[in-house]
Amino acid sequence: MPIQSLSGKSALVTGGARRIGKGIALALAQAGADVAITYRSSRTQAEQTASEIEQAGRRALCVECDVRSETSVRAAIAAVNAAFGRLNVVVNNAAVFASAPLESISLNEWDAVFETNARGPFLVAREALPALRASQGRIVNIGSLGGLQAWAGHAHYCGSKAALHMLTQAMAKAFAPQVSVNCVAPGWIELDGRSEDEAARFAARTPMQRNGTAQDVAQAVLFFAAGPGFVTGQILAVDGGLGL
Repeated sequence: MPIQSLSGKSALVTGGARRIGKGIALALAQAGADVAITYRSSRTQAEQTASEIEQAGRRALCVECDVRSETSVRAAIAAVNAAFGRLNVVVNNAAVFASAPLESISLNEWDAVFETNARGPFLVAREALPALRASQGRIVNIGSLGGLQAWAGHAHYCGSKAALHMLTQAMAKAFAPQVSVNCVAPGWIELDGRSEDEAARFAARTPMQRNGTAQDVAQAVLFFAAGPGFVTGQILAVDGGLGL
């Protein structure tokens, strides 16, 4: 159960069409929020997620948005404000995951990861800030255990998520006292298309003896979205103890 109701409030989840983003969007809707989701190429999945939000009795909005683009982000925030008349919660979920030996990462590969994983949340938060200040709102960034630990085969990803963790804390100071800003850092999450053998290996290494789910991440997001506004600048690992 959510810590408190989000009834009468609205939320934006970037990359909310599928996987973890979809789980977060549906959890916010079930807690009572109207929910807007952005997508870049997953229009069909975004429309399906919006339909499920509406089935939960809430208003839904799908907005095509490239979080790397200032113009695109500005238009998306304007669309959400126009549709809902307010904005209470922003979840910066849109991200890319990449693997490569550090010595072979090209400049384009490096920049592509940082453009989405670090620039994107900065742009979304900056453009949403006036509405969030007006509503005494919340920002929840989706980081990663990879931003807390060094993974040699994912240096650009780890670096981008570490940057997002630090950005969370900078935002928490800069946007206070009107807006609280926190970060959820998932560990290994069960997702479609992942190797069953690899999943089993991670589960065996995890003290809780299982991998995480999108619902585990969503419940942590709900804590920050609907819980005490006095909590800000925190990085919450949702990893079953994998990072210990």
